[in-house]
Parts: sequence; structure tokens; C-alpha cells
Amino acid sequence: MSLAIYRKYRPTSFNDLLGQELTINILKEAAKQNKLAHAYLFAGPRGTGKTTLSRIIAKIANCEKRQSDEKFRAKGEPCNICRICKEIDEGHSIDVIEIDAASNRGIDEIRNLKENIRVSPASSKHKVFIIDEAHQLTKDAANALLKTLEEPPSYAIFILATTEAEKIPATILSRTQQFYFKYALFEMIIKKLKTISEKEGITITPDALELIASSAEGSFRDAESLLDQLVTFGDKKITLEEVEGMVGKVGFVKLSAFAEMLLSKKLKKSLSALSEIEDGGYNLVQFTKDLIQYLRRVMVLKYNPEMKKMFKTELMESHIKIIENHTKLFSDMHINLVKHIINAYSQMKYSQFPIIPLEVALVESLK
Repeated sequence: MSLAIYRKYRPTSFNDLLGQELTINILKEAAKQNKLAHAYLFAGPRGTGKTTLSRIIAKIANCEKRQSDEKFRAKGEPCNICRICKEIDEGHSIDVIEIDAASNRGIDEIRNLKENIRVSPASSKHKVFIIDEAHQLTKDAANALLKTLEEPPSYAIFILATTEAEKIPATILSRTQQFYFKYALFEMIIKKLKTISEKEGITITPDALELIASSAEGSFRDAESLLDQLVTFGDKKITLEEVEGMVGKVGFVKLSAFAEMLLSKKLKKSLSALSEIEDGGYNLVQFTKDLIQYLRRVMVLKYNPEMKKMFKTELMESHIKIIENHTKLFSDMHINLVKHIINAYSQMKYSQFPIIPLEVALVESLK
């Protein structure tokens, strides 16, 4: 069985992990000084590296070369070649225990965890417990975990990962070092996908690459999984049309062309184009969401050209130029158009006929 792309290219060191520079710098400095904490909380969106970083810390804590080579330890990285590093990378280490709190959320599971904690590491210096989706622990389970966090054995390290930090009890938060992960920048996702494509011998058009990256919504893992899904078709030449068919989204070219019809008040053409998009099997709710975002960028750039710097982290340079051209068409009257489309979007999500609210919004705005 072939290894999934997101697993094959999972970062194995601090330097490989993209998009979380502040967190990495702090933890790397702690590793250099051999001052890892006994409990961490990693919070942030899915696919941004929380579990990956947890495993890197597990390697840092147990790397055999770091323990024997003081000069190497000063680098603040795992060696990734010793027995323990390889076991952790392969998911075979018996001293790194990963728990999915979404399916093991009760007090019985935490009691089992506490029993496990009492047993010294079998072959490593530290026993590392990674609790994923920690916000799903029950109240009783969280209380049971709290006592362990207060008085942990010297060899134990706890890492709690969550997408909803606000649901973690304050008593647990106060006993951990907290790090908050950001969405991955669009340009970073593009860069990583290009690197993977080159290594895998995949030919992919720039527009297809852009649509994969934007569909991932800030998640490296989602972008890599989508690329993997496209490659499973057996074709290593990926086009925009293939990506559109896979994700149910239209690419930037079609989206910008449709937006230009609206900004030019071409009602008949826009209604015909909308019908073609529906007939093409695209997700109209997602299309409307993307359209709102597009028009929002046009509007913001119209009234504040300095926002171009911000958009450079979200879009390709050629796409920004198209949006800049559309600012020349945008006027105060188009603000009502944006409002109508936003209202239509809120109705579309619950309608059996999602095209109708959007059609009504266009007719009311452009007639």
C-alpha cells in the first residue's frame, strides 16, 4: 500500500514545519537549552501542524543523539536517524501514546491513562502522551487529567491538541504552556505543493495549483490530501478542469469573469453564466461564498489600495492585477450588490433551490 502524500511529506523537524515561526522559535530555543515543559497545549485550525509538532517534541525529548552529543543538542533538532526517532516517525514507539479524545473521552479512558503514566518508559527517557481533540474530554475526564497535570512523574510529557481552545477548562489551561497555531498562508501552501509535485513527477497547471491551495482554506494537510486524491486517478498531469470537478468549485478565471459581468451590469449574461455553472454540477453555495470574497477584495482594494500587500499572501500576482482592474468598475452602487449577494448566501444554505436566492439578488441589484 502506497503512503499518502500528507504522511510521506509530514515535517520531521522544526525547520520543516512551515507557517508557525514564532511557536517554532520558542520551542526550538527550549530544546537547545534542554528545558522542555511537562505539559503543552497546541490550539488552532485543522491541518496546521499540531500533531506533527507534538511528535517532533516527542523525538526531541527522547532522541538518543541529543542525549549523547552535547554539540548536536545545541542545534535544537531531533537527529531523525536514531532508533527512537525512527520508531516515533513510523508510529511504533511504545513510549509515545496518542489518544483521540473524540472517541476516548470518558473518565475510564483517563483512569487507564493514569495507570499507564505510573509505568516508567520502556525504552526511552520520557513517556509522551499526545491527546488529540482534547476539548472533547468530558468534565469528569478533564478533572481526572487535572490531578495528573499538577503532579506528573518526572519522565512524563503531556501534549494536548485542540481546534477549540475555548472549550478547554481554565484549570487545565493554567497548567500548560499554550501555543496557538495560525492558518497556513496561501503562498506557503502553493510552495509546498510545488515541491511535492516536482518530487513526485506531477505536472500541474498554475491555475489548478491555485485552486487546490485555496480549497484547502489554510490547511496543509487538506491541500496535500486533495493533491493525493487527484493523483490516484493515475494521471500525473493535473488540469484546472480536473480540480474543479473534484472540489465542486470554479477556478479564479471563471469567478473573475462572472464578477466582471456583475460589475459591468450585464444582467442577462450573468444569469446565463450562472445557469451554466449550475448545469456544470458546481456547488452554488460555495460559488457564492467565493464570489462574495472576490467582490470584497475588489471593494477593499478600491477604497484602500494599500491592502494589496495583504492580498499578496493570499493570491497570485496575476490574479491581484485582475482584481485591480476590476476596482475601476466598482462604484458605490455595487456596495448594495455585495449586500444582496450576502443575503442570498444566507438563504441558499437552507434552500432546496439554491440558485433562486442568488438569481433574485442579481435581478434586484442589476435591473
